[in-house]
Amino acid sequence: MGCYYVMNQVSKCRDDYIGVLNLTTMKSLLSIALSALLLYSCAPEQESLLDVGIPLKMAEYRKQQVSEVVYELSFNIPESKDDSILSLLNLKLNIKDLSQPLYLDFNEKADHVLRVAANGESIKVVHEKEHLIIPSEHLKKGENSIEVAFLAGELSLNRNEDFLYTLLVPDRASTLFPCFDQPDIKANYQLTITAPKDWAVICGAPLKESNKKGESMEHQFGMTDKMSTYLFSFVAGRFETANQNPGEFDMQLLYRETNPEKIEASIGAIFDLHQQSINFLKNYTGYDFPFQKLDFACIPGFQYGGMEHVGAIQYRESSLFLDNSATEVRKLGRGKLIAHETSHMWFGDLVTMKWFNDVWMKEVFANFMADKIANPAFPDINHELQFVTGHYPSAYSEDRTRGTNPIRQKLDNLKNAGTLYGRIIYNKAPIMMRQLEAAMGKKAFQEGIQEYIKTYANGNADWNNLVEILDGKTLIDMKQWSEVWVNQSGRPVLSEDINYDEANQIFSLDIVQNAEDGSNNLWPQSFNISLVYADTTLTIPVKIEGSKTRIDQATGLPKPIAIIYNSNGFGYGLFPINENTLNSISGIEDEISRGYSYLNSYENTLSGSVSPLQAFELYRTGLRSEKNELIIRLIANQLDNIYRKYLTDSERNENQQTLEMDLYAQLQTDLPPNIKKTLFNLYRSVAYSESGKEQLYQIWKKELVIQNLRLNEDDYTGLAMDLAVYEHTKAQEILEGAKAAISNPDKLQRFEFLLPALSSDVSVRDAFFESLRDPVNREKESWVLSAASYIHHPLRQKEAVKHLQLCLELLEEIQQTGDIFFPKRWLTSTIGRYSSKEAYDVLESFLNSNPDFHPVLKNKLLQATDDLYRVQGD
Repeated sequence: MGCYYVMNQVSKCRDDYIGVLNLTTMKSLLSIALSALLLYSCAPEQESLLDVGIPLKMAEYRKQQVSEVVYELSFNIPESKDDSILSLLNLKLNIKDLSQPLYLDFNEKADHVLRVAANGESIKVVHEKEHLIIPSEHLKKGENSIEVAFLAGELSLNRNEDFLYTLLVPDRASTLFPCFDQPDIKANYQLTITAPKDWAVICGAPLKESNKKGESMEHQFGMTDKMSTYLFSFVAGRFETANQNPGEFDMQLLYRETNPEKIEASIGAIFDLHQQSINFLKNYTGYDFPFQKLDFACIPGFQYGGMEHVGAIQYRESSLFLDNSATEVRKLGRGKLIAHETSHMWFGDLVTMKWFNDVWMKEVFANFMADKIANPAFPDINHELQFVTGHYPSAYSEDRTRGTNPIRQKLDNLKNAGTLYGRIIYNKAPIMMRQLEAAMGKKAFQEGIQEYIKTYANGNADWNNLVEILDGKTLIDMKQWSEVWVNQSGRPVLSEDINYDEANQIFSLDIVQNAEDGSNNLWPQSFNISLVYADTTLTIPVKIEGSKTRIDQATGLPKPIAIIYNSNGFGYGLFPINENTLNSISGIEDEISRGYSYLNSYENTLSGSVSPLQAFELYRTGLRSEKNELIIRLIANQLDNIYRKYLTDSERNENQQTLEMDLYAQLQTDLPPNIKKTLFNLYRSVAYSESGKEQLYQIWKKELVIQNLRLNEDDYTGLAMDLAVYEHTKAQEILEGAKAAISNPDKLQRFEFLLPALSSDVSVRDAFFESLRDPVNREKESWVLSAASYIHHPLRQKEAVKHLQLCLELLEEIQQTGDIFFPKRWLTSTIGRYSSKEAYDVLESFLNSNPDFHPVLKNKLLQATDDLYRVQGD
């Protein structure tokens, strides 16, 4: 460890300390100065614990070293986002082990630490490997107080011209202020925010008082409930506010939406949906709402759908503010998002995982509960079908790839926690949990969850703690059951072994399962199979555990026309499908069975059992006859991907105009608005012929009106961008018109950001993409992803393929500087859009040149490029 000069800019900041922060007296400052003249010292190495990030070994030591942690934090937010935020931490804690120093995580430059005092004594600043180190000789067993004057880290502050918000999951609290940035050291927080006087401010505790200080306002908040560092947050800025009491207590909403129709149609629903979620969760868990309050902020361009900060949930504004053009499925999506984040108040916030290898637990319960909460409010939607279409395609999209991972993953350092997030956590885990609930029984399962919440409230638990509780409420060997479902990756491939006797009756029907990855894993699960006859369909429940299961109920039955596997959409894996089943899918009456059959045909196309052209024709036919919005959305997405990536160039060219005309003709028929919107979005994506572009242009100009097609301002903006990518002859005029029509200032900034990516000039697009080397230009992640998608659009890939090397080279840096979902989404928006030989060569060359590439990021890359490997690989 190098030597550190004791003064560390004290004289420069002395006036701030005395006049603003009131950290110390002149006597202590004189002491610092004298020490600086006399002493240079080198802190001892702590090789056993000290490392970049938060190593598991350090976290385990600190958990037993400290307790009763309280963070008193002050942030002085200036008017200009370019000015630093002068901040103060007063950390109170109990220490029972002095064998090691106190390691505070602070992932910022050392010069951001302005002064440190321990138990009233100013000490020298020791900052190394992203940690602020307080030597043991300045500490004592029992109560301690640490004061730190610092400049707030900017990485996770998300500063804009007139608002900011913190987003600290999973390890970003330490990029903002010095702390113990690990989930099992829960703490109380007392926050003071000084901000411009016209800014609104919310955090995890109620506001105590606000006092004017010059041109600013000082907001003092009460003490929060206990929470992990990643759940600490505040939002400050120019927001509109709405206050309601929908039944539990007063709630406050911050928003920046300016569309009067969206505001009128949404605000009441937002409050009511939160209250409905609270009511359900109190009853299901047997535990009252666990925190002092529940407020929420809707933020333009927010990185996620939402984030479950204690008492102050943050949402992507466009996900909550809907207008009258929103379909029932879109409204259900909003309901489930609110239910998901509210569920986290119990699952994640009240009971938190011990370590981020179990981050999936909070997510699976939030998704699982969201389904139970939101479904009753939408009685006209087939929720079993919605579960299938909402979870299975996403789960399969990662679990079938070379980069798949288990639900529960290993984590040796919290700095890598962001790489654990993905569709396996959010989509496969709820499928697993549904199988578990069915195997245990709903009553026993709920009793187990109630015991789990009660036992670990305000504390931490891991998966093994829950398994132990559930194990006592079922005859199932929970450890064995979870080993394959939770600790192993991949999915089963199921096949049939069927024999008929001389009378053409089923002599034997066996279902055989093998692991897709070639391992010996076997998945215990249940599902239905349906035998289709000319005048009836016979459904048989199936429960499999081993490698081969005899279906005794089928013995002696006549030979069916077709067998539909997983007809209730409950099982998980790749199921067999044959020609007869393919030909009968559109005629299957049961919606779940029909929907899963379309999904299974897609999975069989990717595995090579069904040809891409055959699947393409299946989906085209299905779109003509299908009446269920969920199934139409499913097969529209499947058709689009098959069309873009799996048809050959000649097949695509031969079918483009026919598909375009087909969809346009359907738009002229008498269909409900929700279905028309889905079909129109697919039409938009393929209508790049000259005639298609002209029809889109007339729709954008509002000269061509399609009956029952409801388009809002955002739709027209998106349509203008599509026309620019399609190189409409009036593209520039269209973009100028679209810009002039945008009334919301936040949306206008986004549009202006995207303009270079929409340019018809390749050099402009190239310069823009090169500019993304600078992390500053990647701060608005959702904007960056949209821009990348336009640059790497299939119609522009010949010009854009040269950027793929940069896309891959930036990946590790993006993981370090971006939020948790950004690395995978970056890949999906760039190289994940390709199916060409040139892209495949770039990918293989990169992997061959980087044999030691970050293993988890490599998995993300393999997940994003699964289509590319299937089209071009072995």
